[in-house]
Amino acid sequence: MLPHARSSLESLGGTAAPERADQASVSVGDDLAEKLASLRLGINAVPILTPMAGVGQYTWHLVDQLRQLLPQQPWLFYGSAWDKAVRAPAPAGVRGINSAIKRILPRPDALIRAMRQNRFSKGAAEHRLNFYHEPAFMAFRFAGPTVVTVHDISWVRYPQTHPAARVREMNRIMPGVVRDAAHIVVDSEFVRREVMEHYGVPEDRISTVLLGVAPEFRPIGMDAARPVLSGFNLRHGEYLLAVGTLEPRKNLASVLAAYSRLPGALRARFPLVVTGMNGWGMESLSASLRQMVDRGEVRLTGYVPQANLPALYSGARAFVYPSLYEGFGLPPLEAMACGTPVIASNRASLPEVVGDAGILVEPLDDVAIAGHLQSLIEDHAAHDRCRTLGQQRARMFTWRQFALDTLGVYRRVLFG
Repeated sequence: MLPHARSSLESLGGTAAPERADQASVSVGDDLAEKLASLRLGINAVPILTPMAGVGQYTWHLVDQLRQLLPQQPWLFYGSAWDKAVRAPAPAGVRGINSAIKRILPRPDALIRAMRQNRFSKGAAEHRLNFYHEPAFMAFRFAGPTVVTVHDISWVRYPQTHPAARVREMNRIMPGVVRDAAHIVVDSEFVRREVMEHYGVPEDRISTVLLGVAPEFRPIGMDAARPVLSGFNLRHGEYLLAVGTLEPRKNLASVLAAYSRLPGALRARFPLVVTGMNGWGMESLSASLRQMVDRGEVRLTGYVPQANLPALYSGARAFVYPSLYEGFGLPPLEAMACGTPVIASNRASLPEVVGDAGILVEPLDDVAIAGHLQSLIEDHAAHDRCRTLGQQRARMFTWRQFALDTLGVYRRVLFG
């Protein structure tokens, strides 16, 4: 049976950890390289078409690392065509066609999916692919072995945090995807247990592969961060930060409620910066959020390019992430790598990521969240302790090791 993770989860404590491995020094062993020489891998790369959310980051780093490690470059499927090159956005013409379909037809997603399946199958045959990794849940039909990454099953556990149409689609498609996959990859032990319980997946068909944090996520000093922060009228060390797609599951309501409980003097000194793409279902917050924005207490940045996030994390006095449900939780890990103290939910996978290097809290307890925010603002010793422990813990997660563990899954599927 494959190991559930690259190291025992019991070792992921908040104590001192080894330095982050130099990614160039970690490579595929000769035995594995020889076994993978015949691998003709296809990856669905649609999620990396910008702007990228969590699944997009996963896919981008998977592709980036495998291109460095594999003897043959993987073929990447972009929805409209196959390519070996890493692309940015989908061609404008394709986006226009898809947009037109969605406006005109009653079930546009089904048609778009059928069109992509046709292109996928033709390209897979043309390029003689013998292995397929689907990094975004819903795998295409493929004649060879398929590895599917299931990042979470939030549509099952928290259906109210998704559009109803998405819940119906996932419930319709995912049982077959999970049943037919040669192997399932998940991001955390929490999701592994969830998938095994809900879908009845046996232990030998599912593996935990922990995600990583990129080297650019490191503490950025005041001078180096100034060009990014000045664009948002922010000062280094004088704001609080929340990062994530604006949707119900991220629980922005508790962040706003907690922030509102801070003394007025602190709110005046430390605005709350909310960074992320607009999702759905946030209408109920619009009035209260707008009032806080109008008072200058809350700053909405919208989507921030990946290159600017390290400066934004590094300049924050504290980072807050009381998500109701996560399959992993990249933003808290990125914040810790940048030396920013983290307050995170005590639910789902987040305790595995944050450990005792941050502050874990009941996500609906805005009183407790407010208390911890105030403590990290006013208690310099507590702030510095979280900062140190967070950086130590973040060094334990690298994308190179993530890729090596993923290749271990491929080897097991292909060769037993």
